[in-house]
Amino acid sequence: MIKDINIDEESIFNQRQFIIIAGPCAIESYEQMQCIGKFLKKLGIKYLRGGAFKPRTDPNSFQGLGMEGLKILRDIKTVYEFKVVSEIVDPRDIDLTYDYIDIYQIGSRNMQNYSLLKEVGRTNKPVLLKRGMSATIEEWIKASEYIALEGNKNIILCERGIRTFENYTRNTLDLMSVPILKSLTKYPVIVDPSHGTGRRELILPASKAALILGADGIIVEVHPKPEEALSDGFQSLNFEEFENLVVEMNRLENLVYSEE
Repeated sequence: MIKDINIDEESIFNQRQFIIIAGPCAIESYEQMQCIGKFLKKLGIKYLRGGAFKPRTDPNSFQGLGMEGLKILRDIKTVYEFKVVSEIVDPRDIDLTYDYIDIYQIGSRNMQNYSLLKEVGRTNKPVLLKRGMSATIEEWIKASEYIALEGNKNIILCERGIRTFENYTRNTLDLMSVPILKSLTKYPVIVDPSHGTGRRELILPASKAALILGADGIIVEVHPKPEEALSDGFQSLNFEEFENLVVEMNRLENLVYSEE
């Protein structure tokens, strides 16, 4: 399986396996999350993502359910025994959300929100730090240091694509960041093929490439009816597509790691 990672003992990545974090871009309703939770549990997924606070480019688009969404997430977490990943956008929300979230996500737009980084650095929970959409690798690493300098070294770096002149995909997924970060840091590195490509047909090949390049996991958007999703349905897998991804990733993981 994957090699040892020198981070805190509480890290999810000490399990020495390729981690799949999955769930919808946004929490929309209890019924939606119950449906997704039951499905993911059946596939053996242990880490549920779901956005309650949704910073969006368009202020008139769906902004998430806020604390009501986190209450739904906590209920689903309890029923199906997930660890949950959710984004926070304001330092004032850290204490408010502490009992609801297992892994704080810092989104691309907030990678250089230094006040927020410092505050999560003072907590004892893992922090998933997404790369800024126009950030260099050096800027990304420097952002992680704001967290570490406050005492929290349980950091997960997430490559989610960067903005380039190419417009076929939503972003340009910089998979070379995986081996580069592995050589420059001791943190686990995961890949977000959903935001990284913005195209559901590219999520599986991008995920396979991430595993081959040494990533420690992926975070993928899944929705029972992507065409009806309130946020990012075009880059979300439906249940059949996601189940196929899990099967294919397990097959590849067994093939790759059996040769080590």
